[in-house]
Amino acid sequence: MPKIIVFHSFYHGVGRSNIAANVAYLLAKQGKCIGLVDADTKNPVQHDLFGLANKDIRYTFNDYLWGNCSIEQTAHPLALDSVPGKIFLIPGNTTQGYPPREVSEVKDAELLNVGYQRLIDLFNFDALLIDTHPGVSEKALVSVTVADVLVIILRLNQSDYQGTGITVDIVRELSVPNIFLMVNEAPTNFDFDEIKAKMQDIYQCDVAAILPHLDPMMALANCDIFARRYPYHAVTDSLNTAAKRIVS
Repeated sequence: MPKIIVFHSFYHGVGRSNIAANVAYLLAKQGKCIGLVDADTKNPVQHDLFGLANKDIRYTFNDYLWGNCSIEQTAHPLALDSVPGKIFLIPGNTTQGYPPREVSEVKDAELLNVGYQRLIDLFNFDALLIDTHPGVSEKALVSVTVADVLVIILRLNQSDYQGTGITVDIVRELSVPNIFLMVNEAPTNFDFDEIKAKMQDIYQCDVAAILPHLDPMMALANCDIFARRYPYHAVTDSLNTAAKRIVS
């Protein structure tokens, strides 16, 4: 049964979109057919990460929310060299597009649910990944309500600890079946096993991966997929293991 996997964070700038893109790429590398929705229509970056130029984007997720197209018209097949699987990207918005459409009402949740299920059915996705808005506003939580799996990205600072705690409490009330944590940009001198045990004890969630701070990833500047550029890196191995856990 295909799963809807939502990537969420309490704050912008924690690496949520990069992690979602890398997981999508690694699942495609395993031979899976993956849908990737950039639901952060205010700050979309997935098309930049995968090198999809604005001129090559027909319709976006924002266009679908405004009622300008069908959901299937937003799906763009990506060129993936030497990868047995497929990724269809639903870009969030473009600089020439409509203003971001806010989603918060019950009818919006229904619109998303219908759209996501139609994508899964039409393209026969093995999994549909959603890169959503940060925070716990209504627009951020609408996509969370349809998740089979929620992946919460956080960094090791007090603000993220508090925000993640708030997020976990709220999504448990929404009865999301599976919740994973992924710690990003952890200092390399920290004990990762100790971090994992602490996170699991505090939040009562499985930790799918702890990723160190990496200068090479920062240097990519949202213009490429780390796992594609560095296929044999230890962090790529960690991301690959996390991808398998999340989708299983």
